[in-house]
Formats: sequence, structure tokens, C-alpha cells
Amino acid sequence: MIWGMAVLIPLMLVAPGLWNGYPLLQSDTGGYLARWYEGYLVPSRSTVFGLYLHYGEHTYFWLNLAIQALATMWILQLTLRVLGLAGPWRLFGLCLVLTLTTGLPWLASMLLTDIFAGLSVLSLFILVLHGNKISRSEKAALFVFTAFAAATHSATMAVLLGLCCMGWIARPFLRGRIRAASLVQGTLTIATGAMMLVSANFALSGQVAWTPGGYAIAFARMLQDGIVTRYLHDHCPEQHFKLCPYRNELPETADDFLWSRETVFNKLGRFPGMSDEMGYIAVHALADYPLWQAEEALLATGEQMLKVATGENTDHPTLMHTYGIFREYLPRQLKLMDAAREQKSHLTFGPVNLVHVPVALISTALVFAMLIAALFRRRTDDVTLLMATVVLALLGNAVICGVISGAHDRYGSRLVWITTCTLVIAAMRRFSARSKPPTTP
Repeated sequence: MIWGMAVLIPLMLVAPGLWNGYPLLQSDTGGYLARWYEGYLVPSRSTVFGLYLHYGEHTYFWLNLAIQALATMWILQLTLRVLGLAGPWRLFGLCLVLTLTTGLPWLASMLLTDIFAGLSVLSLFILVLHGNKISRSEKAALFVFTAFAAATHSATMAVLLGLCCMGWIARPFLRGRIRAASLVQGTLTIATGAMMLVSANFALSGQVAWTPGGYAIAFARMLQDGIVTRYLHDHCPEQHFKLCPYRNELPETADDFLWSRETVFNKLGRFPGMSDEMGYIAVHALADYPLWQAEEALLATGEQMLKVATGENTDHPTLMHTYGIFREYLPRQLKLMDAAREQKSHLTFGPVNLVHVPVALISTALVFAMLIAALFRRRTDDVTLLMATVVLALLGNAVICGVISGAHDRYGSRLVWITTCTLVIAAMRRFSARSKPPTTP
């Protein structure tokens, strides 16, 4: 029975990919994959994740999906175990609920960094708060996994770093619940992930550099909020920016500015031609309009908390760049890729999100409410600490992604499934406590 579940659970977690007939693609997939072939750095495309994809090419990327499914099962199993809820049926029940009600199986079936965002929050939770309950080999494996996850995306790394910082702040108030040695280990995973990323960047591009793009993404968000246009109107008479002649015809959204084909960004040389100017404007606009920036940051954070729909940028029109990368570098896979449902019938996530969105929002509200209630009662049990970790991760993710990049469903959906996971675990713990026979004196 146990071996049967060990096979059934991973298959369940990648069911969308199996149904599709090929791993699911997203608009950013091609940018990551191309890092191996093109040998230079591009904004927001981790070379570490690009290498991970490259090593799965010979299996038509099914190796990547197998790794993602097995890692998901492993970390969920460890989470249940350290919380005293070990058991194959509990693991199966948790995975079944998450498969039917959240975007988890879609994340596990997709060639994208997003699956590692939520898993890394749980792995860091286990490593820092429950490292004494797992073996040395498990601890080493969690360390490597968390470091790798941090290296796959800058936002994931920032969320994990924020959790470690909050751990150091909270440690004096938790009466020994967080050991300093464990927090050091957790913090070192972030440093190791950073070294992984810089090393991969050097190996592929010959540059000792961080993945570029931070200022450009922030600039695009400010453009969407109208701040860039205001800054250009205020400063173009004195400063001769490349954008000055176009200040009255800038696109309305950040995505249109950065990724549309017919845009002033392309005319002016894209990232190589505009990085310095975008960085300058982003920094100085922050200083010139601090209250406006703060207001937009609050609005973006709140909006990001509510944007949790599954499947953003997996529709056919947004995949053209990814298709182009596959046609240029992986022509042998085109027949199988083109035969997949995603390419033939063009996926729509409307029906799926009729379930995923309300479940995500209700789960988030309940976890927040349960944490507040626990804090009022001054409870610091294991499940409360899990809820606190998840809530801090969600808030950190909303601030980082909403403020820097602008609110997107993808940024919320990749993390919000852990609220449903936490809710199910809390229910299991309560049921387990009630079902125990009372102890006799």
C-alpha cells in the first residue's frame, strides 16, 4: 500500500502535465531555457534554473516534472512528520486536497521556477524550526534544496531572506523555540543560493555578476503607475533622456512596455540600451515623489494579496517567444510539443479558477484569522509557527512582487497554495488531538 501511494501521489501531482501530453509551458520558459544556448545574461532569468531545465532536455523534460513531483511529496511528507502527523494516508489525503482545490499540480507540471517558491518556504520552516527532528542526510538535502530554490528566482530568495530576518527578530521572544544554530543554517542557505547563481552566471556568460533587471522591472512598475511620465514631464526640459521625445506616448502597462514588439523600449535598444536610464529614473523618482511611491506600494501590496488565479501567461499568444526558443534550439521536440493540448486546443483556466481562486482567498483569510487568534492566546505551538511562517511569506511576497514588478496572478498563485496546505494540517492536528483517548492519572 505504501509503495502504491509513493507512485500514485507523484502521478497525481503531475496529472495536468500527463493530461497535456507534454510538460506545461509558460511565457518565461523559453527565456530560462535559452540561457544555456545563448551564453549571456538577461533580466529576471536565472541561469541556475536554465541549467536545471537543460539537464532534463533529453527526457523531453519529464525528468524535471518527476523531480518537481517527488520534491513536493518529500517536503509535504517531512512537514507532516515534524508536526507529529506522519502517515501514508494523511500524506495522500493532503496531496489529494491540494490537487483538487489548488494550483499545486499545475505548478508541478510546468517548466517554471514557481513550484519552488512555496516548497522552499516549507523546507526553510522544517530546517530552522524542526531540524532536530530529521536526520543529518535529510537536513543536508533540505539545505541544498532550499539554496537551489533561492537561486531559481530573485523574489523567492528575497522572501526566504525576509523569513530568516524575521526569525532573528522573533527569536528572543519565542523562549528557545528557535535555535541560533538552526537560524544560521537557514541563513546560510540564502548565501549558498546566491553563490550558486553567481557561479552559474560566470560559467555561462563569463561574467561575475548578479542576474540583471531589478531597476528595469521597478521602472516599468513606476511607468504603469504614471510616475515615470510625471518625472519625464518635470525633468525633460533640463535633462535629455532618450525617453523625452516619447513621454506622451508611453504604454499604459509595464508588460506592454517591456514585452510588446511594437514599443519605444524596442526602438531604444531594450535592456542594453535603456538599463542605465531606467535605473537613474527609478532611483530619482523614488526620491522625488516619496508619498506617491508609498501610496502606490500599499495599493500594489494589497492588490497582489488578492491576485491568486492559476495559469497566467500560459495561453497561446503569450507563448510565442517560448515557441521560438524551442524551434531554434530543440527542433526534435517540436512534434511532441505541438501535439500537446496546450498548443492544439489552447488551455483556458477559467473553469479551474472557479475553484482555485475562492479556495485560495478563503484559506488565506482563515490562516490570518487563526494566527491572530493564536497570538491573542499567546500560543506558540508548532502549527501556530507554521501559520506565522506562511503569513509572513505571503506578506513578503506581496510587498516584493507588488511593489517591484506590479501585481500579477502568477506571483500570488505560486505561493498561495501553502495556505490551504496549512489549513488542512491544522485540521488534521485538531482531529488528531480530539481522537486521542484521555490520559488517566
